[in-house]
Amino acid sequence: MGERTGAVTMKGNPLTLVGREIGVGDRAPDFKVIGNDLSEVSLSSFRGKVCILSAVPSLDTPVCEIETMRFNNEAANLSEDIAVLTVSMDLPFAQKRWCGAKGVDRVVTLSDHRDAAFGMAYGVLVKELRLLARAVFVVDREGVVRYAELVKEIADEPDYEAVLKAAKSCA
Repeated sequence: MGERTGAVTMKGNPLTLVGREIGVGDRAPDFKVIGNDLSEVSLSSFRGKVCILSAVPSLDTPVCEIETMRFNNEAANLSEDIAVLTVSMDLPFAQKRWCGAKGVDRVVTLSDHRDAAFGMAYGVLVKELRLLARAVFVVDREGVVRYAELVKEIADEPDYEAVLKAAKSCA
């Protein structure tokens, strides 16, 4: 696994990402994470759907909350063939509690806390913090990455319009 120093920052401080950088045109790596019901979930569980993969550091932080709530609201206007998945290092219990408290019911929250399999496969595991960097990937029905955005400053939001446009063009 490679490391990329300074690929992202937190409040201007450079951080190191672990894993290979994933870009447009790459085959989307499969991964195993934990669902809110403690079941094992993988990208292949969503085969045949377009997937928006939103990586966030923690749902219990302001920007992650804004992002996940925005994608939850946007999901109401998306085709049934588009799945919105938010992956974080939060425990599944915390994710389930958070979703219930915030009324998030259209985004599937997934926990990478056990193995950091998603973080390493997509090159977004922050070495210093063992959290995920903020990133969004759109994967088409055939498992090819059609959009990839690594948000340089972790405290910033992604380009929602570009993500949604990419997802809709694949549906």
